[in-house]
Amino acid sequence: MKIRFPRTFIFGTSTSACQIETPFQHDWMNLRSRDGNTFSRTTDHEKRLDEDIGIISSLAPHYRMSLMWSKLQQQPFAGFDPVVVEHYTAFLKALTGSGVRIMMVMHHFANPTWFAKKGGWANDENIDAWFDYGRRLVETFGPYVETWNTFNEPNLYASMAFVRGEFPPFNKGILKANAVIRNIAKAHNRMYDHIKRWDPGKMVGISHNCTVFQGENLLGRIPAKIYDWCYMSYAEDLFKKTDFFGMSYYARIGFDPFPITYLTAPERIAKWQKKHDDMWEYYPEGLEECIIRFWNKYKKPIIITENGICTQDDTKRIAAISDYMKALSSAMSQGAEILGYYHWTAWDNFEWSLGPTFQFGLYSCDPLTKDRRKKPSADIFSRLAFTKELDVNGSAD
Repeated sequence: MKIRFPRTFIFGTSTSACQIETPFQHDWMNLRSRDGNTFSRTTDHEKRLDEDIGIISSLAPHYRMSLMWSKLQQQPFAGFDPVVVEHYTAFLKALTGSGVRIMMVMHHFANPTWFAKKGGWANDENIDAWFDYGRRLVETFGPYVETWNTFNEPNLYASMAFVRGEFPPFNKGILKANAVIRNIAKAHNRMYDHIKRWDPGKMVGISHNCTVFQGENLLGRIPAKIYDWCYMSYAEDLFKKTDFFGMSYYARIGFDPFPITYLTAPERIAKWQKKHDDMWEYYPEGLEECIIRFWNKYKKPIIITENGICTQDDTKRIAAISDYMKALSSAMSQGAEILGYYHWTAWDNFEWSLGPTFQFGLYSCDPLTKDRRKKPSADIFSRLAFTKELDVNGSAD
């Protein structure tokens, strides 16, 4: 069976600057991860630009990326560091010169230390400081950018930092989480207007983390519905000004009555004989379900800004690519307007609070030498990205 996508369909890979560059004065720096590693050295991306440009351009004609805010702007309302600007400009020139088109993420979880010390996103007075950064970002790097993604997964950020307390500032509080998501929405809406004035004609949107929340039994139904409303309805509705609906999708989470993932309750996942990766229940059908849900709700073009599978078994990654392309194709056959798909991620990185042993990459990254090695899935995805066709196979177990 062969799946074919329109010639205009976007295929790309996605990374985050703070997960691949050496940390510099941001709020994740030197934190200890779940697997025992320290967030100090990631993948040496800034030292391997030529090699990484070759990898990125070989994988797909599009690339979703970010720049490190803490390196560019080292004090509030300060001008960008000229050495850092020169470094990033050279990278973007070389990348676009090799035929790669850029989606730029303006904020991907990490904040400069100075921003965090002033209360971070819980303090609405900091909106001005982020807007100043974003304005300079657009005006400095706009010529290299095709599409703007203001915030990466603000619903996940607010949840992990202020509900679960697993992201900096590790400060639990439902009211704080609400203030954070609302402040980010204000910042986005303001930045949307600025980009439309300064860089007209380019699409601007948000990347939402989308998850299927369902009760495993009667006890789980109510908490699943509460999570679903907060995470999948309330948060998304705050972002009114968007040209596309950006969607990240990875998993289904069941409730019994507490959320069940492979990270938190592997014995439950095994008992119920559910497919899984190294983090969550594996449920590729959920991508289609989420696409149809939000297409019917907003009728805005959808871009899958992140999707992949956390596993050290690359045969599962290859099968997952097929599973997710089936889901995309089915959603499109039902009338959903889907513009593109970005695979997470190009090479294994430092997976935030979990650490580098949690792997999503099409290339591996040696934990000591940082040498990259192509996995078989890289060739599968590259052929798909450039030909817009895929011979689909079996499901990932």
